[in-house]
Amino acid sequence: MVFEHWSARWVGGILAVAVMWLGAAAAQAQTPVRFSLDWRWEGPAAPFAVALDKGYFKDEGLDVTIEPATGSREPISRLAAGSHDAGIGDVNSLVRFRAENPDANIRAVMMLHNRPPFAITGRKSRGITKELSSLQGKKFGAPAADAAFAQWPILKALHKIDDEGMKFENVGFPVREPMLAQGEVDAVFGFAPTSYVNLTSRGVPSDDIVVLLMSDYGLDLYGNAVLVSQKFAQEHPEAVKGLLRAIMKGVQDTVKDPSAAVDAIIKRNDIARKDVELERLKMTLDQNMITPWVKENGFGGIDRERFAKALDQIGLAFEFKQKPAVEAIFTDEFLPPADQRKVN
Repeated sequence: MVFEHWSARWVGGILAVAVMWLGAAAAQAQTPVRFSLDWRWEGPAAPFAVALDKGYFKDEGLDVTIEPATGSREPISRLAAGSHDAGIGDVNSLVRFRAENPDANIRAVMMLHNRPPFAITGRKSRGITKELSSLQGKKFGAPAADAAFAQWPILKALHKIDDEGMKFENVGFPVREPMLAQGEVDAVFGFAPTSYVNLTSRGVPSDDIVVLLMSDYGLDLYGNAVLVSQKFAQEHPEAVKGLLRAIMKGVQDTVKDPSAAVDAIIKRNDIARKDVELERLKMTLDQNMITPWVKENGFGGIDRERFAKALDQIGLAFEFKQKPAVEAIFTDEFLPPADQRKVN
């Protein structure tokens, strides 16, 4: 009996050590991924917070660290510098960056904004209407680093707008909407969900806010996408596929229950208000992410013919030495199958 008792303890000890070893090995097997947001932890970032909290990244063998940024261009420079492996960034800024820096091998691998959020947001009380002609002679808050303001030359070219009498003031992101709320400018460039919600949360009446979505005025561009360093993609192709599967699950959960998804944001942002971030998230889902095309074709992909037209439009305001092919900017090789990318 003593021998049997000792033997059982010995076997139990060996099993415990084996479990610990396997656990350590599994932890070591987690591929680290440093991921950059395009902005703060706000409503539109909910799918990534959900994927973290529900363990979707870990289930794919990934140890993902997600860091905020100061705008949709910053993730591109982070990937180019090699400090991050992947991130969310404006695909149109990527096109220009790649044209100016051909050695910066970064590609978009999942489209987040099928319809871009680029907008000019103004106030009726300042003379702004849905007519582009109402912009003449007005003063704009236009951050130099803003992706929406970067599209103004395209919109101007499409509609042959003479902006000589318009004043564009380079303002910081934090003061952009406050300046409009206080009447210091007539309109601002920015992402529609950001500007609209920031204004209403500051007490500006919704019926005094006019949002001119650039996509309603002929812009064929896409918006933000998941970007990946090609060095990381070449070294860890399965990790990239796992990253996109996890993000896809986060998107699907967010679409099903936006309110619960925003809870994952609130715990990461001490000053965020749930009602504000929920409205911002719903606007992003409805206007930019879950479009009729996405419902029919699945989330994350692109219409190549439309993307080619977008490249032509970028060329209206940016002189390409050699216009890139669609495949040089976007690849769907890492996306989950279409039936796994359905959203309702």
